[in-house]
Amino acid sequence: MKSLAELQEIRNRTLGNITMRKDSEDSVRIVVGMATCGIAAGARPVMSTFVEEVAKRNLEHVTVAQTGCIGVCRLEPIVEVMVPGEEKVTYVKMTPEKAKQVVSEHIVNKRVVTEYTIGAAQ
Repeated sequence: MKSLAELQEIRNRTLGNITMRKDSEDSVRIVVGMATCGIAAGARPVMSTFVEEVAKRNLEHVTVAQTGCIGVCRLEPIVEVMVPGEEKVTYVKMTPEKAKQVVSEHIVNKRVVTEYTIGAAQ
């Protein structure tokens, strides 16, 4: 960092990331399980993909967050999608490729990707 302008640019980028994570009553929440079991199963790249896809598509009504253990370690990485007024959807055995599809189908086109849900995995 060599100038005040450069510091301001860093501040603006950071505020943009914080804004993307803010919740509101009408926002869609994507929650990625990031406990030890989730991270070991590959949750970190899944989370990164969700953040990148939401940002790339300028989805201002979507919040990406992390949580601890969701409780079904054998199905990690686990992602929960909560749309206001709808039942929570739990996706399991997620990959970055599946995360892109969930954003495209579930978040943008409002169609649950049932083959990745917890009911399909059992």
